[in-house]
Amino acid sequence: MQIQDEDYMRLALTLGEAALGQTGTNPAVGCVVVNGGRIVGMGAHLKQGEAHAEVHALDMAGAAAEGATAYVTLEPCSHHGRTPPCADRLLREKVKRVVVATLDPNPLVAGGGVAKLRERGVDVTDGVLEAEARRLHAPFFRSIATGRPYVAVKTAMTLDGRIATPTGDSKWITNGASRAFVHELRERHQAILVGVGTVLADDPALTARGDAAPKRQPTRIIVDSRLRTPPAAAALRPRDDGEPCAIVLATAAAPEAAKAALEARGAVVLTCGEGPRVDLAFALRTLRDRGIGSVLVEGGGTVSGALLEAGLVDKVYAFVAPKIVGAGGPSGFEFRASARMADAIALRDVETRTFDGDVLFIGDPVYPTPKETR
Repeated sequence: MQIQDEDYMRLALTLGEAALGQTGTNPAVGCVVVNGGRIVGMGAHLKQGEAHAEVHALDMAGAAAEGATAYVTLEPCSHHGRTPPCADRLLREKVKRVVVATLDPNPLVAGGGVAKLRERGVDVTDGVLEAEARRLHAPFFRSIATGRPYVAVKTAMTLDGRIATPTGDSKWITNGASRAFVHELRERHQAILVGVGTVLADDPALTARGDAAPKRQPTRIIVDSRLRTPPAAAALRPRDDGEPCAIVLATAAAPEAAKAALEARGAVVLTCGEGPRVDLAFALRTLRDRGIGSVLVEGGGTVSGALLEAGLVDKVYAFVAPKIVGAGGPSGFEFRASARMADAIALRDVETRTFDGDVLFIGDPVYPTPKETR
């Protein structure tokens, strides 16, 4: 039974993974309902405020849900939020057994869903593929713990650590295979964040692109303390979904005329501190309050370095291309250097991947000292 449980849970995890970037501050949960050795229902949580994964799967199962086993990547909720409790729906459909990958850290749930099911006689097994589920739900878990979005930083550098030549040329450091993966990353995160320096130097569109049309486009976010972003910037082009073209993070010292020009373009300008620089910790909490649960930071080195120095980065994606440009170009992370190697920020749980010669390092930062701003 344990082997079968893992097989069905892997399918539920795959369903949840397909919804990454779509669910706001909610987790991307997957659910599979099985009766008599046959899959009778499948579902995923697709959008914040709408039906959860269990509801979609039970709707598909219909009458076959009675006596079935439900496999869920995260503990079913037991509280009334924007939607009714999923634990109650499982009870109403007379599901016999529920297999849960990991418990919900949300204080409103935190074991309550599992307890309610057990109290009503449902056979509950938890901890099946828990490590895999915790990786899937890392953005949600981190957001609950910190009150800010999950922050991943992506950078691409040469062997000597440069993200551009001394003249500012950066197209292209990595190859096409690496860049295709980056577009997958963009689709998995709810928002893309860059500094105004990147906007002025590269005029990026900040969109997800690929062979297949993306399910959604991430929210564009620009850190721009003095509002130097040109109203004609590619990142301010109108969106097809009617959402604001971009969110611009500024300070109270930014010129009112520049703010009015960006707002006239359709951008939302948020004041995040008195200046001279954007208060990044405050800005991230503000973004979460607006329903943003995960952010992919794509540069440049100043913004990435400031976030890393402040202890606000949860995941690093660092591409290293087999090229050497020499001294003078900017680095991927610009911040005050450590005096000792022992004080360097290391990565743990490191994974490496290769893309036609480029090497990608993926890992979680380990900060040498606690950061109050985290």
